[in-house]
Amino acid sequence: MHAAAYAVALLGAGPFLWSAITAVKLNRDLYDPAHSPLWFNAPPTADHLAYLVQHTAFPTFAWNTLWIGAVVVAATLLLATPAGYALARLRRPWAGRLGMAIFLCYLVPPSVLFLPLSRLVAAAGLQDSDWALVLVYPTLTVPVSVWLMMGFFSAIPVQVEEQALVDGCTRFAAFRRVALPLAVPGVVAVVVLSFVLCASEYLYAIAFVSPTAGKVVSTGIPTELISGDLFYWQSLQGAVVLVAVPVGVVFNLLLKRFVAGFTAGAVTVG
Repeated sequence: MHAAAYAVALLGAGPFLWSAITAVKLNRDLYDPAHSPLWFNAPPTADHLAYLVQHTAFPTFAWNTLWIGAVVVAATLLLATPAGYALARLRRPWAGRLGMAIFLCYLVPPSVLFLPLSRLVAAAGLQDSDWALVLVYPTLTVPVSVWLMMGFFSAIPVQVEEQALVDGCTRFAAFRRVALPLAVPGVVAVVVLSFVLCASEYLYAIAFVSPTAGKVVSTGIPTELISGDLFYWQSLQGAVVLVAVPVGVVFNLLLKRFVAGFTAGAVTVG
């Protein structure tokens, strides 16, 4: 069992190992068909990583991705947490159907929503502004987050909140002091999922923001490091590693809470 688990883990990590090796290869090593792509046939070099950081706007792209993701995550929590709680606790006959309808909004392809969102961005005067992404990304994150929080709040015994109400708490106080602390795994799941959705989105980012200073990683790296048929492969793979490693580390630290949030919601709502 352990050997099989290690083999699957190595297979899953294979593309990232390939990216890490490619990022520090010399051109003559990378482009020689006789050389193995998973081994160094010449000494490694950090020149391509230095080019990525010093001669492209990669630090700007990374910063834009970080702050846009943080703002969208905060907005998603502000909207999805009370909505999920209301649908799970207020015992309305239409709550389940409304929750399903909200989740179905997440399944609408972004290409279908592109035209109405374009009119919204134009009406708000946010063309070529980072704030356009802050405005449209919640259409991706809020529906699935409401569904997830609805399932997690449903998994919390209602008697805990009823006891708080008996002790004199208002409904809002019971939510803030009792339900919300117990829902931390679900909140973590929403944070991780929302940030990943923002960081990996491409269509809205390429359509609504064209200045280099406003681009995010998903659009800035391809436009900066691909010029016609010229691909800066080592720098491209270096960008993959520099973005994936911090996300992987944070995800691993929050893995138990992330899984708890998803499984609780899946069991209850499903």
